[in-house]
Amino acid sequence: MEETSIKNIMTREVQCMSPKTPLSHVIQAMRENCHSCMIIVENQTPVGIITERDIVRHVTDLIRRGQDYDPDVASIMSTNLITLHENADLFEALVIAKSNKIRHLPVVNSQGQLVGLITHTDLVRDHLHIIETQTAILERAIANRTQELMEVNKKLRDLSLEDPLLEIGNRRAMEVDLNHTHSVSRRYGRQYMIVLFDVDYFKLYNDRYGHVAGDGALKQVAAFIKGSIRKTDRVYRYGGEELLLLLPETSSEGAYMMGQRLISGIVELGIPHEQHPLKILTLSGGTSGPDETVDKETWLHVVHRADYALYEAKNQGRNRIASLYSSSLVLEPTPVSA
Repeated sequence: MEETSIKNIMTREVQCMSPKTPLSHVIQAMRENCHSCMIIVENQTPVGIITERDIVRHVTDLIRRGQDYDPDVASIMSTNLITLHENADLFEALVIAKSNKIRHLPVVNSQGQLVGLITHTDLVRDHLHIIETQTAILERAIANRTQELMEVNKKLRDLSLEDPLLEIGNRRAMEVDLNHTHSVSRRYGRQYMIVLFDVDYFKLYNDRYGHVAGDGALKQVAAFIKGSIRKTDRVYRYGGEELLLLLPETSSEGAYMMGQRLISGIVELGIPHEQHPLKILTLSGGTSGPDETVDKETWLHVVHRADYALYEAKNQGRNRIASLYSSSLVLEPTPVSA
């Protein structure tokens, strides 16, 4: 599917200010120009952002201290800046904005210099435009019953960020989010972890209860995980009955504890599974994170280690979690039955 380039929808004329700019100047400029944010730059490189939310967060302090209080914007700006490369496409921008729960994405070039700004309004407007266009083509295709129908259906599916059954992120969105999170981790040293879950003896569950019941069980598991994690965490359908949990700013110990808590929580749900030795549905999990000792490691290596750890958890008896962090320990996963 041909994606809309961010270059075609971003705002190129972006008003910027330096970290030493008084806050009152930023507020006045935002008000006069009807801007919802102000990008703070040093040497053409974005280092922070002031949003309406930042100002509201400090309004009590501003009122209490009075007119003479006019701090530099550096003291209140958001510094954990999420940026987007100018060669990114609309889908990548949608995933990053949604997964990080942000409404403003500074756009940078290969030198890290600011070249534009994408807002939530830009993304929604362009996303809706694509859907409307594809829907119109779909309606014409239905009348003609041609190959175009299948092509347009595929394009409409590709625009989705969520798995339609489980109502969590889909595989394509997962890959974009992981790639971006891993790149930020490598560049700025921000730790993240993943947990790869698999439903134990799921084939036997489907054989015993049927695929409709299997879908229902997966929905229960996904809903439980989605409702048990932090707002900053993201859960995706990795494939089949496997779910991937992405945990930003999390240590290896934190990921292990989170995985164990979720596995115990599924046991407490008590979903019947007669073909399971415990007679209830359980999960196995594998955790991993980036290995800083490997120069050219990608997110795929991290997932591969989590997959290996998952198989180790299954080999150790299932209904448990295992961990693997060092890339030197990775071997081919040992096949076991689901």
